[in-house]
Amino acid sequence: MTNTDTFSGPSFSLKNRLARVLWNLVYLIFIRYSPNPMHQWRTIILRLFGAKIGKGVHVYPKVTIWAPWNLVLEDACGIANGVTLYSQGLIHIGKRTVISQGAHLVAGTHDYTKLGFPLFTKPITIGDHVWVASETFIHPGVTIGTGSVIGARSVVTKNMPEWMVCTGHPCVPIKERVLEGFDKK
Repeated sequence: MTNTDTFSGPSFSLKNRLARVLWNLVYLIFIRYSPNPMHQWRTIILRLFGAKIGKGVHVYPKVTIWAPWNLVLEDACGIANGVTLYSQGLIHIGKRTVISQGAHLVAGTHDYTKLGFPLFTKPITIGDHVWVASETFIHPGVTIGTGSVIGARSVVTKNMPEWMVCTGHPCVPIKERVLEGFDKK
């Protein structure tokens, strides 16, 4: 058997691939070089491409988004310049959550146990009031609990609990997060 015997074709439909070509053109022309304060402008364009976006969301111009139609951004969350949202599958980011510079959220991967390495996706869910610090990598299928902090350059391969400071490679909870003057209920 040869590798061509197991090739099952493209992972995404022609419609999906054409939509991504159009998205990349629109991103390059209307988003990539837009001034930082133009958050509402970027929100309008992302919504036109199927993103579900709440109020007061700040998506900066140098965020890389693979497929906006697989993106849910709740109220008042912020996505910094240099973030990659590799949204082959659903990425859901909660209210008042911050995703810092250089973070990678990757909702798709390949099954390396099969010839042809078929793609599969698993959603990423990030709760409310979370801070994902700079250059963090979040694997497909991960849920980060409400109120958690994920330390810089962490590699998150498993779900992280609510209201914990978590860090490392692999990322693990290290202590409870306490916010002054904030009722967790």
